[in-house]
Amino acid sequence: MEKIESNISRVGGYTGKRMAKDKLFKHLMTFGGLSVIIAISVIFFYLASVVVPIFMPAKMDAMKTFPLAAVAQGNSVHLTTEEQAEIGVRMSDRGVVAFFNLRDGKPMAEEKISLPQGVEPVSFAAGDLNQKTVGYGLSDGRMLLLQQKFDVSFAPDPNNPDRDIRTIKPGIDYPLGTEPLVVDTEGHAIKRLAIQHVESETTAAALTDDGRLLLVSYASISNMLTGEVSTERTGVELPPVPGGEVSQLLLDVKQRDLYVLHGGRFATHYDVMNKASPRLVQTVALAPKGETVTAATMLSGGFSLIVGTSQGNLAQWFQVRDKTNNNHLTHIRSFKPMQGSITTIAPEFFRKGFLAGDDKGDIGLYYATSKRLLFDHSTGNKPIKVAGIGPRGNAILMESAGNAVMTAKVENDYPEVSFYSLWQKVWYESYPEPEYSWQSSAATSDFEPKFSVTPLTFGTLKAAFYAMLVAVPLAVLGAVFAAYFMSPKMRGVVKPSIEIMEALPTVILGFLAGLWLAPYVDNNLAGTLLAIFLLPFSFVITAFVWHTLPERFTQGIGTGWEAALLIPVILLVIGIALHFGHPIEAALFDGDMPHYLSNTWGWSYEQRNSLVVGIAMGFAVIPTIFSIAEDAIFSVPKHLTSGSLALGATSWQTLWNVVLLTASPGIFSAVMIGMGRAVGETMIVLMATGNTAVMDLSIFTGFRTLSANVGVEMGEAAVGTTHYRLLFFSALVLFAFTFVVNTLAELVRQRLRDKYSHI
Repeated sequence: MEKIESNISRVGGYTGKRMAKDKLFKHLMTFGGLSVIIAISVIFFYLASVVVPIFMPAKMDAMKTFPLAAVAQGNSVHLTTEEQAEIGVRMSDRGVVAFFNLRDGKPMAEEKISLPQGVEPVSFAAGDLNQKTVGYGLSDGRMLLLQQKFDVSFAPDPNNPDRDIRTIKPGIDYPLGTEPLVVDTEGHAIKRLAIQHVESETTAAALTDDGRLLLVSYASISNMLTGEVSTERTGVELPPVPGGEVSQLLLDVKQRDLYVLHGGRFATHYDVMNKASPRLVQTVALAPKGETVTAATMLSGGFSLIVGTSQGNLAQWFQVRDKTNNNHLTHIRSFKPMQGSITTIAPEFFRKGFLAGDDKGDIGLYYATSKRLLFDHSTGNKPIKVAGIGPRGNAILMESAGNAVMTAKVENDYPEVSFYSLWQKVWYESYPEPEYSWQSSAATSDFEPKFSVTPLTFGTLKAAFYAMLVAVPLAVLGAVFAAYFMSPKMRGVVKPSIEIMEALPTVILGFLAGLWLAPYVDNNLAGTLLAIFLLPFSFVITAFVWHTLPERFTQGIGTGWEAALLIPVILLVIGIALHFGHPIEAALFDGDMPHYLSNTWGWSYEQRNSLVVGIAMGFAVIPTIFSIAEDAIFSVPKHLTSGSLALGATSWQTLWNVVLLTASPGIFSAVMIGMGRAVGETMIVLMATGNTAVMDLSIFTGFRTLSANVGVEMGEAAVGTTHYRLLFFSALVLFAFTFVVNTLAELVRQRLRDKYSHI
């Protein structure tokens, strides 16, 4: 009796310890699960915190108003600031350049252009904002060019020896000398003027008061011995515009195209690349009947026209090359209209943004590429006469009809981003039609960033599609055979071997795919495609032949070892296909199938293409799908298969109606996990494709995926820029995609589990 009680006591002690261990592991598992959820949530919110600012609207600080008398007299024709947006610059129609403090409006300096006795400025034109060059047309048929300049100096702070005081001294400079340049040799007043200046060449277009259109070019020639600079003039008279009064002249930054606005709503385009022989190209209507063009300017880069009308409409136009290689000025996009008639449009220095003002005192800050109205603001009910934007786009200036200069700081760091620019086709400058495009950088300052994530998302799905096309049939069918038909001894070798493949670094697979497989497939394209086509048929034929063989032969091969016979068949078929590939290329494809596809059939072909990625990534994904699917099939209770066989079902009937249905949740999970692996793969697609962000379903073209794009460009993206945050947006899109797919997959898996768990 005592012995029994002792045993009970000991068992009770073991039970207590086991229960304690169960509770401990229960809490550990709960903690681990919650930790995973918290970690994923933290990753999501961190990505979101980096991405959200690019979708926030631009902000404008409280507007400051300075009386015009405190700055300078005369009608303003140009407003701008120095780079730090600390000093404002106002140029008047009287030739007075006034500099004032943007914090309090106090005058800092004022200079008046020096002109001969009796000569007055009668017109004004601003060139490329980056060159800071403007021109005044004079009453005697000449013009004077000047540039604003800011000399920066530093002096020790008397109160703090470790600190320097920065001083900015504003002034003006004359790039071609203080002597006015002759535009009209007949001496008529310059009624309208357009100028562009670079160090080596200056071009001016002018309308004289007697109605003639002149094109004048000035080439600066430097004497190598004396260092003196002389100016050589070339001038011609342009063909007259079709009709109507000329209201404005616009000359592009590269000094190749001149646009003459006339007749209230028309623009005539002149090709002035050859300064000695310009030609009239076309005349187009910039506004519909009933509207007139009231303001126009050229965006940064000098390629696009922004046109404002009397009805408050704003539109972008630029030249588009047609199939016959001719350029046509084309309406590209319209923007949200303003309430009143557009009175002024001021472009940004470096970006494709512009500030518009109307006759009701409203202003609107727009960005062309993203088609965004960044903000609008009412300054009162007095018309805006002239406006300007600081070089860094962080300050705006306006002058209203009430003789007051208004200025405000602007926070506008990410104007390029909108749903339209990210996901829809965008018509970029110099493109023949709207396109999806990702091009985050370029070598020139007039570059228009292209941030469409659509081709990256397309490339991600394309990579997953071709990888799954290779992996799913091989992995699932292989798992079915290994778990249900294969002998235990052979399974004990095959399954660990395939699972070891999963440990192979994908960078090695990408390296081999890019440097060995891609050139090999390129040199043996016909043989590769022939092998892919013949292998499935060879399996069927081999199975048929196997069943026709005598039993004495087939019984010599152990049950479950039949798959080993496919190894020589596969090698033989691949060898035959590769052997006959080159003769087939020679007979049908002129000896070079890639070249034939590109030039005869018009199919794009790249050496590193989707076929190579599908093979390499399929090889990487197969172990994951195979292992999970095989475990699911092998775990089907034996009593289910035994019962089915006992009731007279064949092995294939049992497999199809019992095993696969019962294991379907696990098989589905395996496929979804494999797809997640394919979607998130980076190194293989990075090394085995051309990394071109194109949208083409062809198996012979490359692509760029979201993950590869992040891997390629994150190292060169400046922290906090639009490019940097959009790379995080790519990661967020990838995160959201996998989350949604996995959630839906889990719901489907649970439904399959509930449906087939009672078979």
